[in-house]
Amino acid sequence: MIISPLLTCPGRKIGYARVSTKDQRLRMQREALESAGCDAIYEDHGISGSKGSRAGLDAMLEALRPDDSVIVFKLDRLGRSVLHLADLLVRFQNEGVHFVSLSEGINTTTPGGKMVFHIFSAVAEFQRDIIVENTNAGLTAARRNGTRLGRRCKLSPDDVAAAHRQLMQEKQDIAAVAALFDVHPRTVMRAFEREGMEPVHRP
Repeated sequence: MIISPLLTCPGRKIGYARVSTKDQRLRMQREALESAGCDAIYEDHGISGSKGSRAGLDAMLEALRPDDSVIVFKLDRLGRSVLHLADLLVRFQNEGVHFVSLSEGINTTTPGGKMVFHIFSAVAEFQRDIIVENTNAGLTAARRNGTRLGRRCKLSPDDVAAAHRQLMQEKQDIAAVAALFDVHPRTVMRAFEREGMEPVHRP
């Protein structure tokens, strides 16, 4: 039995539930979120965590207001990867949105829970730093071996990491992010794929 940590949560309680296959059931997650007192629950059924766009998650993100609390049954129900999860939590912090994971007992409205935002912010930057470092190391090795690399990319690995951060954490849309770097949105999306950062959907 999961004991809800939501008694101190201000604002609206917004639940999110997801199962990866159609054979799984949302009932357990839904019941836990209802017991926690959620005012609304958004769901994705039969959607893999690796899928770039999830209608339920996208709708929830658009509906959030400052002081809302996002509630999930488990951490892995929200993010499709460590980087995606970390970016979402940083975005919540930037927007003044709280976060609760029932299974892990995380509640960012509490003093201890507030550390979660800082930890995941560091995790997001670490993940991007590793991606950039690996890409640069690969380019250096290719040049050393005499491999022809072709035309220089319009966005450097550091540019791609910065663009991905803007899109995922700052609620920027893809057109606005592309304009910051004076490139077409398709160039940005291709760069995410090239650097191993998940393509993302932003209305």
